[in-house]
This record gives sequence, structure tokens and C-alpha cells, in this order.
Amino acid sequence: MPVITLQKDRFSKFVGRSLTIDEMVKWLPWLGVDIEEVGENYVKIEFNPNRVDFSSYAGVARAFQGLIGWKVGMPEYKVHKGTIKLEVDASVNQVRPYMLSAVVKDINLDEENVKEIMEMQEDLHWGVGRDRKKAAIGVHNFDVVKPPFKYLAADPDNVRFVPLGKREKMTLREILEKHEKGIAYKHLIEWSPKYPLFIDADGNVLSMPPIINGELTKVTSETRNLLLDVTGPDFKAVKQALNVLVTALADMGGKIETVQVEYPDKTITSPDLTPQKMTLNSSYVNELLGLKLSSRKIVEYLRKCRLNAEENVDGKINVEIPAYRIDILHEVDLVEEVAIGYGYYRLKPSKPKTVTTGSLHEATRLSNVIREILVGLGFTEVMNFTLINSEVQYEKMRKKPEKTVKLANPSSSEYDVARTSLLPSLMKNLMDNKHESFPQKIFEVSDVIKVNEKMECRTERQLHLAGVSSHSTANFSEIKSTVEALLKNLGLKGWKIKPFKDSSFIDGRTAAITIKNMRIGVLGEIHPEVITNFELENPVCGFELNLEPFL
Repeated sequence: MPVITLQKDRFSKFVGRSLTIDEMVKWLPWLGVDIEEVGENYVKIEFNPNRVDFSSYAGVARAFQGLIGWKVGMPEYKVHKGTIKLEVDASVNQVRPYMLSAVVKDINLDEENVKEIMEMQEDLHWGVGRDRKKAAIGVHNFDVVKPPFKYLAADPDNVRFVPLGKREKMTLREILEKHEKGIAYKHLIEWSPKYPLFIDADGNVLSMPPIINGELTKVTSETRNLLLDVTGPDFKAVKQALNVLVTALADMGGKIETVQVEYPDKTITSPDLTPQKMTLNSSYVNELLGLKLSSRKIVEYLRKCRLNAEENVDGKINVEIPAYRIDILHEVDLVEEVAIGYGYYRLKPSKPKTVTTGSLHEATRLSNVIREILVGLGFTEVMNFTLINSEVQYEKMRKKPEKTVKLANPSSSEYDVARTSLLPSLMKNLMDNKHESFPQKIFEVSDVIKVNEKMECRTERQLHLAGVSSHSTANFSEIKSTVEALLKNLGLKGWKIKPFKDSSFIDGRTAAITIKNMRIGVLGEIHPEVITNFELENPVCGFELNLEPFL
């Protein structure tokens, strides 16, 4: 979770009133943050990653002023029309297609401000940019470069510049190979024959997005005018990151000026701080919060959260959301704002009017029964992650890739998709434990994730059961008898085992498990190629069942 350290005197300046540490400790948690540490002159808070506007003093101060009631309603930011132009060349389309920019003038920076801007930049890289994959930010000294500017893709061996923190010029390829930031983020662009580059009218390099800025435009406490750039493959993330940054800089005393961003097919004026508009139902608010608030009161509490709100003629509430509040996506998010404005500390817990007794979910009861049966049959239970590697899920199992849930920004290549079957995980368990003694008999009863376009989230969770047995004489008859014993002990009737073909199993030694002509699973001897793919030496037999029909 991201943290920010709020120095008492500095935070008081942003708030506009003198605060004590006790006042900060008392009120800050009601913004939805946690107190990490309290010092003599500071309070360190931890905030949710979705509230990236809390990555700066300005962002926390805006919310604090509203909570106390010192300033309410949406802050207004004047965006002055600028004369700067930025050309986005078509050559970046295949590597990192979007860039937006802004100029912030007449900002009075000190060492603390510079440090805060850099920290806010990194928080935005994580919170909005997903570690620079969706968006990456550059902050430059505007006074040392010459407009108009150009964003293009360049040959990695023909351009040289001094990267930030270095003294010697390096080619773009050398930066990826030798510079610490290049090594860390080269996976974002190294696959492209040309790398993104941001240059001025004289050909000076401002930055190599999303890797590193140039030493030429380094920002110091002497800098008074800033040029901002945000690049990425996700236009929405690029726009959001820029909006959060420019509003914070405006609250630091800067004057925002627009930049004309000229794409091959369109021209965009950035930044665009047009507020988002939503409608809120009073009845929905009261239903979720268990309160009886009037529309007038709901408007009051929304304004305390620095939103604009007014009652509509039909009883609904029209809400305007500032551009830096990128966390508000649905009506329920506005209900949360009402709760904050009302005050969490005013919500009183109540006891249910009807006394009820809790019990296990049907799926849990079934899973527990299955565990007892399989342990009795000599199997050992294992537990794996719902996420898995796509190669393990499909290629190693001799399966064709299917529609699956993919992670947009996996922290590790080992887990990049949600599994649709349990057997690959069990095969990997055998591979990881091949140095242990055999026979090895393991099972797992857990969830898989299937794509279902009819569901609201376009996916559904299914409860599956799978088991494998590996030893020198593992065969079809063994696993068939195991499945039959399981089904009989579950008291199921009408099931049949019929010949079947499955690419993960040996032809002629594979069967489908059916109930009332509906296939619910498969069993058989694992194909030798699959065994080889998982670097196993002993034969393996296995089965997998979809338990949803049993529920």
C-alpha cells in the first residue's frame, strides 16, 4: 500500500490553517486512510491505491478541507490556453501510441516540492500506469528546451543522449542494457525495432519513454516552469495520470497551460479537466447505508467530499466529479462518498432483528465430504493458486488455448492467466516433487474460472475436483476404480463411464464421466508427451470432475 508522510507545518500551509498533530491523527483516518506512524512533527498515512490523488500534500489537503467543512464543492482549476504544439508521429503507433502533455508555469519549487513531485510520479506509475506499462510520466524543465516538440520512434543505435543521473551520452540500446532504469523496464519496448523518443525543435532529447528522462531537462528547486508528458498504450490511463498531476501542481501554485497534441488523424487539447457527470438515487444511498437521509443532506455530504451536487426535479441527484477523482466509477462509489461526508464515526452498529444460525455453504459441505473419501482412498490433498502459467495450462497439457481470463500486468510470468482446469496444477505439483518417493497420489478440490459472456463480470467460478496417481504401474483401471468408489460413496446414481478422446490422455485409455447424458468429467492415463513435458519418468493416471451439477 502506498504511503505519504505529512509534515505538520507543511500540511498546515496546504490546508490553510494551523493544525496540531492530535488534530491530524483525529481526522485523517475518516478520509479512509490508515495511520502508519506518528512523530513529533509528522503523521505518516497509508492510502488505498485507487486514491492516487492522495499521493500529494495537495490531494490530501483538498479532502481534509472538505471533511472539516472549511472548503466544500468541487475545486475549480483555470486552464489557460497555451501556444505550445506537440506532434505525435505515426511511427509510435506500434510501440507506445499515445502521448498527452501540459505546461505548468510560475511554480515556486523548493527541495521538498521537488521530492514530492518525484514521489507522486512514482505513485502514479504504480497506481495508474501499472508500473509504467499503461502510462509513464515525464516532468521536465521547460525553460531549457525549444518548442514545438515531437514524439516519434527512433532507431535504437542512431540516437545518443545523456540519461538522467549520468554524465556520458548513451544510445537508446545502451540505456536498456546498462542504465538501471533501462534494465528494469526494457521489457516494455525492447521487442520493438524502434524505441519511443521525445525531442524538441532543435532535436534535443527530453526523454525516452517509458524508460528515462534526459539530464538536460532535470528539475531542481531553481526550476520555475514545467513541461509534463505522459505516454502509454492506454489513452484513458494517460489522460488520468496527467489530470492528477496537473491539479496537484496547480495547488502548489502553478499555472496550467494547454498543449496542442497533433496526431496524424486528429488534434487534442490537453489537459482536459472536464468533470465527470453521474446521477445518484437517494433511495439507493439510504438502502446501502441504513440511514434516512434527505436529498438535501446527501448533497451536503457529497459537497464535503469536494464534489459538486444538486437535487434534480425527479428526486435524483446530479453529481459532478473533478478530473483528479479517477476512482469514482459507479453509483456505489458515490454512496461511499456520502458515508465519508456524513462521517463513519456517526454510523451506529445495530443488531439483526431476527436471530439466525450460520452454517456451511453447500459447496463447502460437498468439498469436505469429497476430502474425507479421497483421503480414505489413499490420496493427499494439495492447494494451488487460482492463477497459473498459460504454457503449463495449455501447451504442456497438449491443449489448444481457449478463452480465458488474462492478467493485464502480471507481476510474474509464472502466473499470467486464471486456470480453467485443475489437472495442469497437479501435474506441476508432481514435477516439483519428482525427487520425493513414489507412489504419489494427490488431489485438489478448488475453483476454476470460466469465461461466461452472460454474467455481469463475463466470468464465472466453478468448483472442480481433480486427482492424479503417479508410480511405475499407474494405469486406467486404477483411476477408474478410484472415480467409481468416489461416486458410489457420494451416493450418486445414474452415472456412466464411456469411451472418450482427450488430447491430454492416451487414446483408448480415456473415458468420459456422464450423468444423464451430461459429461461432467474425464479420466484416464496421461499422454506420454504430457509426462515428458513435465519432466516426469513414471506413468501418470488422473481425473477431473466439474462439481457444479452436484450442487
